[in-house]
Amino acid sequence: MEALFIYIAKSSGLVVLFYCAYYFLLRKETFFNSNRWFLLSGLATSVLLPFLVYTKIVWIDPVPMPIMNYSQAFVPQTIKQETFEIDWNYVLIAIYSIGFLALVIKFIGDFYNLNSLLKGKKIQQQADFKLVDVTENIAPFSYFDYIVYNSSMYTEGELENIIEHEKVHSDQNHTIDVLVSRVFCVLFWFNPVIWLYKKAILQNLEFIADNEAAKKISDKKAYQYTLLKITTHKSCVAITNHFYQSLIKKRIVMLNKNQSKKRNSWKYYAILPALVAFVLLFQIKTIAQEKKEAQEVNEKIQSVDIYKIKNTTTDEELKQMTVKLKKIHNVDVEISEVKRNSNNQLTAIKVDVEKGTGRDKTIQIDGDNAIKSCGIVISVDDNNNKKINIITDDGMEKPIVDGDNVIINKKNHVKINTISTITPPVPPTPPSFPAGQMPPAPALDMSKMPKPPVPPINPKDKVAMSKFEKEMTEFEKKMESFEPDMSAYEKQIEEIMSKREAVFEKEMEKYEIAMEKFNADMEKFTEGIQIKFGKDSKEYEINMKQFEKDMKAFEKNMKIHEKEMKKMEKESQKS
Repeated sequence: MEALFIYIAKSSGLVVLFYCAYYFLLRKETFFNSNRWFLLSGLATSVLLPFLVYTKIVWIDPVPMPIMNYSQAFVPQTIKQETFEIDWNYVLIAIYSIGFLALVIKFIGDFYNLNSLLKGKKIQQQADFKLVDVTENIAPFSYFDYIVYNSSMYTEGELENIIEHEKVHSDQNHTIDVLVSRVFCVLFWFNPVIWLYKKAILQNLEFIADNEAAKKISDKKAYQYTLLKITTHKSCVAITNHFYQSLIKKRIVMLNKNQSKKRNSWKYYAILPALVAFVLLFQIKTIAQEKKEAQEVNEKIQSVDIYKIKNTTTDEELKQMTVKLKKIHNVDVEISEVKRNSNNQLTAIKVDVEKGTGRDKTIQIDGDNAIKSCGIVISVDDNNNKKINIITDDGMEKPIVDGDNVIINKKNHVKINTISTITPPVPPTPPSFPAGQMPPAPALDMSKMPKPPVPPINPKDKVAMSKFEKEMTEFEKKMESFEPDMSAYEKQIEEIMSKREAVFEKEMEKYEIAMEKFNADMEKFTEGIQIKFGKDSKEYEINMKQFEKDMKAFEKNMKIHEKEMKKMEKESQKS
């Protein structure tokens, strides 16, 4: 689930990256075909790049971990108490699914409307194109090799201009671009930039068609008049290349704009450093691994062998245990004073380990009820030195500690090593996102914003149209004067956030490695206190309380970290 959310976030981020590159660097250039492939490659990159992950292995010194070889061992299980909690992952998926299904239904509805419009209509074949003359009051459009129009709404010259325009759409398969952008809007509907991205794709397609059609049409002015006339027909089919588009003024400006200089093509390569930064920041997965040679040595450092005696252990199993201890560890064990009840359960037993050798241990349990359990622990260090201990399991009654002896039922003695407190590992502190003030946004005087000129009522009035074109040119120049301040400010913000994110990512890598070591230490700590003290002992309780205290401090640190991250996001959005 988390991997899905991460993928969606990365993919959405790449869409934003390509859109910003197009908006700030390329939208005013006349490299229309190159812009088309740039925008499509942005969509393809946003889908594929998040899957390409480079795995970076960080070799760390291994944590010595004993090999636990349990003979008749008992592994306690913790039962978690069930509580009702809202799984926000499922809530987010539900919200996404509702939006997704709604847009899919609309998508299917658009196909149905297109099919209904074309059904039963007379088709006129012209070369590779299928011309369809309809009676509905809709804007002309193309769909693959279909070109649909209402001939009664235009003069013969206007219709010729329209068909030339739509032939460019059909010949260059612009319908595919429209459908691809629509699919991305369905998949990433929650990302507002994807809708702007789709608009940029459709607008650029119109620039391409206008540019190519104008080359084949002798009267360029008449073509522009046709554009203005079409603005009054706003009914169109959503999944097609329709002759009407908003921003007709922009199309007219682009038709009359001088060709961009070839040296401006460097702007297409400006996206590469941003993609490299994306890969370095988000597509490199750091995995901490222990050094193999050292790990093999650590595996030989210490082994722990546990032999457990339960109330159901038979005489034959006790005998096999003594034989195994002698054969494997050369340890002499004497089991005596064995008593059983009517259910053949042990009620009394005495275990002497290496009596008279200086390493002797003794446990003796006597009573009327069946015993709980006890065991012999033998640990071997790297110098092949053996340590012998006798432990009591968490199922036994709470013993009374007296020095290095454990007294069971106030009369039976178990001699073990002196009990000491095991210190639990301390969790690492998560890093904080670098803070600092953001530069103030530039103050724009909205009262000085120029107003766009109004097109003449009569497009055939050449004097009025000439005046309108001059006003449009002046309007564009005035609007350009407002862009440098905002572009410089956005660049400044991006540089600051980029540096802070790089510092934070490095700290997070160190933190993740420290967390992996902490988890390994925790496993070792848990096993150690259970083996040494038993789950119900006072020492286990002391150590677990200390651990709980450390974990609360860790949770507090994580909440502070979460709060700081939210604050950072708010500051970024505000900026």
